[in-house]
Amino acid sequence: MFSLDEDDEGEISVGESSDAEREMTPDIPKAPSVKSFDDGGDFEGASDVDRDTLRAFVVAVIYANAAVLLVALGPMVWFFEGWSRIGPALFVVGLLAGVRTYQTYRSWKRSRDEAEADADSDDTVTEADDRDPDETPPEA
Repeated sequence: MFSLDEDDEGEISVGESSDAEREMTPDIPKAPSVKSFDDGGDFEGASDVDRDTLRAFVVAVIYANAAVLLVALGPMVWFFEGWSRIGPALFVVGLLAGVRTYQTYRSWKRSRDEAEADADSDDTVTEADDRDPDETPPEA
């Protein structure tokens, strides 16, 4: 029949690259390392964040997750299961959770704006207090 070399008899090289294929194949790039917020796993980086900001963020995330879940689940329960009382109630509670998320954000934003305004007014007051009381105020 066919004359085969005895060394290669019955062997098929599957998945092995030839020398020419290895030369033509580009090098695999290395992924860059990414430094994450919490490398240690103990949330030590969270201590750098303002306490009110962290609290508002956590509360808003919880409300937002509840809003998304309930707004999606309410109509599905109503339509697929036929629960005509529970489905709309879940939907309304989800909408209220969404409103509460927005209220939490607005409250945090308002407190930040007030703190910045207080800091600006404190700077203005200290400049006025540093002047001699007998001196006339500068013209603007």
